[in-house]
Amino acid sequence: MTAAKMLAEARKSLGMAGRPNAVTRDYSGRHGVVFLLAPWCQQAVTKWARDSGNDGPVLPAGDRAYTVWHAEDGDRLGLWYAGTAMNIRKYAEPGAVIFFDWGGSDRISAIDHVGIVEVNLGDGRVQTIEANTGNACKRRVRGPDVTAGFWNPRYAKKVEKDPTEVMVGKLPLVKPGAKGNHVKTIFFLLKARGYAKDLDEKVYDSTVYSPQIVAEVKRMQGDKGLTKDGEVGPGETWPALLGV
Repeated sequence: MTAAKMLAEARKSLGMAGRPNAVTRDYSGRHGVVFLLAPWCQQAVTKWARDSGNDGPVLPAGDRAYTVWHAEDGDRLGLWYAGTAMNIRKYAEPGAVIFFDWGGSDRISAIDHVGIVEVNLGDGRVQTIEANTGNACKRRVRGPDVTAGFWNPRYAKKVEKDPTEVMVGKLPLVKPGAKGNHVKTIFFLLKARGYAKDLDEKVYDSTVYSPQIVAEVKRMQGDKGLTKDGEVGPGETWPALLGV
């Protein structure tokens, strides 16, 4: 349920023209043949929302084929912005549902047309994806002169993981008796944290997870309040050794 998925569905319709078409067939299949040849800009927004799993945030009152009612849905949620240049510049996000009045007013009751914001151009204009514009689905550039208003559905925000967290999560679980470069890393990280001072790398094979190194890991785990099992895993002990 993200704006990116909403836009991905809208882009699939680019180039669609004429009616009936996939959008009007989809909507009329649920709501009656009267919609098969009807204006389809709002029907398209409904289809994109449903097909992308965004029907919850985009269609809070269910399917819409009438632009005024869909604008009113956003207004009732307190999400409505009038279509001024300042509002468009500051608040029109990708995936916003944007409404147009060819008469140039900001009145919801006067809305003629709807689309989806693809890019905020930063100067009071937006690039949109619109269906039923010239009886086709096209990209357009619109400004405040024809924008009645818009609202930003409450899409789920994609949370980016911290790169360090991702890296640590990929480290292996190292158990007593293990061998290899990961053990060597543990050995030198212990020294960097003030442990294993009496273990001389010229004497001990730092690639073997020997009882002496295990004992130092357990000492560090105890000092950090971790489980003293001598195992080095990505959940607790690797982060403690790496200081993250």
